Amino acid sequence: MLGAFMESKPLVRLSKIMAERGICSRREADVLIAAGQVFVDGLRVKELGTKVPPDCKIELSEAAKEDLASQVTVLLNKPIGYVSAQPEKDYEPAIVLLTAENYDGDPSRLEFEPRALSGLAVAGRLDIDSQGLLVFTQDGTIAKQLIGENTEVEKEYLVRVSGQLSSEDLKLLRFGLELDGQKLKPAQVEWVNEDQLRFVLTEGKKRQVRRMCEAVGLRVLGLKRVRVGQIRLGKLPEGKWRFLDKGESFVKTTFRKQTADRRSSRPSPGRGGSTGTSKPSTSRFQERKSRLR
Repeated sequence: MLGAFMESKPLVRLSKIMAERGICSRREADVLIAAGQVFVDGLRVKELGTKVPPDCKIELSEAAKEDLASQVTVLLNKPIGYVSAQPEKDYEPAIVLLTAENYDGDPSRLEFEPRALSGLAVAGRLDIDSQGLLVFTQDGTIAKQLIGENTEVEKEYLVRVSGQLSSEDLKLLRFGLELDGQKLKPAQVEWVNEDQLRFVLTEGKKRQVRRMCEAVGLRVLGLKRVRVGQIRLGKLPEGKWRFLDKGESFVKTTFRKQTADRRSSRPSPGRGGSTGTSKPSTSRFQERKSRLR
């Protein structure tokens, strides 16, 4: 198999290329490869770690495309008092709010869109004392966009504070603070009214906004995330959730559209085409079952 891809150009791991092209995450790529659902230049690849030319043609079986297209992303208006991920003593994780009763989106999506919410992961946490937009996703590509090491996606917060803030300290909030021995990326910080600041960050260190405020002598009285990338909290009521719609994207590029186009393009006969009846033999894709209560 490897010999079929030997060329003068340096070879790259297939899963890495799939992630870079936005087909899926590297973990999802490994699952699809192991299940024989990936075709490179017309040849089925089943060996994990296979390296291929960076300009190769990659196609997926119809079953794999259906599984990837079925992945959902959920937007929740998290109330104060819920933890983002793992439950803690006396506190429930925010995912318990993802019930049919709390759904506040297009009613047809619960019936016609994927209903399985298993495998959802938090993409950017909010601490227990904070509220606002919390993103859950099954899509590794979206998770990488939002919390990947090199993410540039903005997160916007409205922060109610008490204390005095000098012009010099305001400059420090925007550029100059360090946390855990590391210099923070530049931030947009401005007054909204006499006791509320607007923060826009492109990173997400633990309790970052609170710690930034503490560093300049401010006490945080309330913190609400109102935007992630291009997606705003909008009028979503507290404690309610909805799906990320197909026409929505966290980033400004045509990234998601290009990904959708790749998934919808049919492979040539004998080059990754399938009847659509087979499914990857091993992965969470087979395990999705409705958990709406």
